[in-house]
Amino acid sequence: MTADVLVIGAGIIGSAVAESSARRGLRVQVLEAGIPAAGTTAAGMGHLVVLDDNPAELALSRDGLARWQSRRHELPCRAEYRACGTLWLARDSAELAEAERKQALLRQYGLESQLLTADGLQRCEPALVKGLAGALLRADEAVLYPPVASRWLLSYAEAMGASLLRNAEASQVHEDGSVVLSNGRTLRAAQIVIAAGNQSSRLLPGLPLKPRKGQLLITERYPALVHHQLVELGYIRSAHSNDGDSVAFNVQPRATGQLLIGSSRQYQDLAPDLDWALLQRMLARAAEYLPDLSGLQALRGWTGFRPATPDKLPLLGRVPGSQRLWLATGHEGLGITTALASGELLADLLCNTRPSIDPHPYDPARFDTWTAATPLQTVEVAATC
Repeated sequence: MTADVLVIGAGIIGSAVAESSARRGLRVQVLEAGIPAAGTTAAGMGHLVVLDDNPAELALSRDGLARWQSRRHELPCRAEYRACGTLWLARDSAELAEAERKQALLRQYGLESQLLTADGLQRCEPALVKGLAGALLRADEAVLYPPVASRWLLSYAEAMGASLLRNAEASQVHEDGSVVLSNGRTLRAAQIVIAAGNQSSRLLPGLPLKPRKGQLLITERYPALVHHQLVELGYIRSAHSNDGDSVAFNVQPRATGQLLIGSSRQYQDLAPDLDWALLQRMLARAAEYLPDLSGLQALRGWTGFRPATPDKLPLLGRVPGSQRLWLATGHEGLGITTALASGELLADLLCNTRPSIDPHPYDPARFDTWTAATPLQTVEVAATC
């Protein structure tokens, strides 16, 4: 065996798995077909936020946020960690009631928040349109620059003995612990973790995963125009919709003074090009909340494809019917927030250690209709931690 753990994919999830595994003393090798963190990771917004659509999402995002908070002082300056907090904006009394429900739920999990009145919200964010009903403030949430944070994790893993093999495109994975590269080379490991985002489906046909396209736009520098991450309370409904195209208001103030504007979601469009009509819808939605946006200068726009599962929860665990193959993918829009939590959970499972959160909601075996294209033969093997 060339390694205890071979991780396919050097995005933020693969890098987090590599770092957590290396910290346990495992021999780790990471395979990357292109540039580390240049795929889905580079296309994300970089929000570190707790979402509460269901208990499993809340548990993983809460754990992920707490881990980023505990390591924020280790991050390089270029990671642009900024504890700006999140304002969940309520347009009317119905959405304000939703904010109150959200506050009560978060309180049950020990997460503090503050309800703001319309006047309080205006004092907090004067650039917002007047007439909003209020907001829920989660003051300890943050944003960061994902590519740098991801590469920092990978460097941390390398400092603890992990190795990175570049230009290494995996074309086949086998239950005997072998990975065949596109150049014909074969590598072997005791355990293989597939953390290749949407490309994971190429290695395991039939994976319950599909790409979800998103578009973002970043402005020139406008320091102090926006102070918090701003998100409409309808964002969660948009994020968890399975049908059609959708947009929702989400703006982040970056450490550079720029504004990062989202968000849009599409399932059917697999082209990497910007969808100008949908982008216009997205910006029009943003301008409903921030009227000054129409006068700002855009710097660039881009698209990305997030790997999404049918129930919006990631695939973290052993491939059904296998002993050597594992999955760490399917995080959709929460991969940055939950990266450290996902890495720890996967490393715990690899080492047969009890995770700090219940792993069952993320177990790939929950999709009982999924069977790999090639039947997997059970081989009893375990990593030594």
